[in-house]
Amino acid sequence: MNTLYIDVNEYLINDRLSRDEVSSALSGDKLPNDEAGTSSALRHALAPAVSALRNGGLCAFPTETVYGLGGDAKDPEASKKIYAAKGRPSDNPLIVHIYDFSQMEEIAEDLPEAAKKLSDAFWPGPLTMVVRKNGVIPHETTGGLDTVAVRMPSHPIAAALLKESNVMIAAPSANLSGRPSPTEAAHVKEDMDGRIDCIIDGGPVQIGLESTIVDLTGDVPMILRPGYVTKEDLERVLGCDVLTDPGLKTGERPKAPGMKYRHYAPKGELLVFEANHANRGERLSVSPRIAEEIEKRKAEAEASGLKVKVIKFSEYESEEAIAADLYRLLRECDDEGADLILAEKPKTDRLTDAIMNRLLKAAGVKECIRV
Repeated sequence: MNTLYIDVNEYLINDRLSRDEVSSALSGDKLPNDEAGTSSALRHALAPAVSALRNGGLCAFPTETVYGLGGDAKDPEASKKIYAAKGRPSDNPLIVHIYDFSQMEEIAEDLPEAAKKLSDAFWPGPLTMVVRKNGVIPHETTGGLDTVAVRMPSHPIAAALLKESNVMIAAPSANLSGRPSPTEAAHVKEDMDGRIDCIIDGGPVQIGLESTIVDLTGDVPMILRPGYVTKEDLERVLGCDVLTDPGLKTGERPKAPGMKYRHYAPKGELLVFEANHANRGERLSVSPRIAEEIEKRKAEAEASGLKVKVIKFSEYESEEAIAADLYRLLRECDDEGADLILAEKPKTDRLTDAIMNRLLKAAGVKECIRV
């Protein structure tokens, strides 16, 4: 299969068109100062991707979290193609991306009041809600479950693709299963070239971590995957306690089928070190003990002929910057042929759960090495 590469960066005015501006453009209205005719040009650029989605094909596209690999959520054969392209276990449900809340009402059964509250607060944005499904979305898309995971992305190109195609798009991250998620089109091309119909290049993503997943099917909302929208954010909007799946941090089986698999992993062995004291809320700096341990292990590994890469999160100015760059760093380790990757535990605050979930998943462990 020849994969078509579609570059839409020229349409992202000042780095990002707003979602409303894209909507206006695709409705035939001119954008501000649109002498170049962006409206028709953007529609023309997206046409091959729209055609692929409408005809059972697959298209990779940017969202604000990571790049997604999309197909028609209502088409069981398209969902099978997604699993095949990624090498993804078929019991790992796909998230259905929508453009308008009415589409969630179309595919859900007994939609809880919490869904509307959360959509008003966080959509479009990096939050996925799990609700009970009706018969509109097939089991091939939901991993055989009677629930469906739904998200409304805020990225203007994702919004444009959803609106122009009029297709609800089932989309996991656009990488080979188990590898670090793609945060730029080059990552997608590395994994998916020749496997899918087209790749839309919308530049680097903004957040860099997959969406928060919250399950609304039980008596108490439960976070199945931490992300940019935090437990505290959800509790503030809902006015009630929100649980976190205990399987995320213990040896118990996670409630979300996909969380039982190793994800985000580089090819080399990844070791993450932390000091023997709590670090939530501390400034972005690294303990001298951790630095000494990393240098010691680096010297020992190199002496035995291994190629070693050291990741210094203490050099980042914010946890948002760490989140945005994490997967690129892991892929860079692969590009450099690292056999061993040594990383200090990042000092984080609001995004601790999300960043550490990804980092420990990548390492294939539940805890850091304490020194």
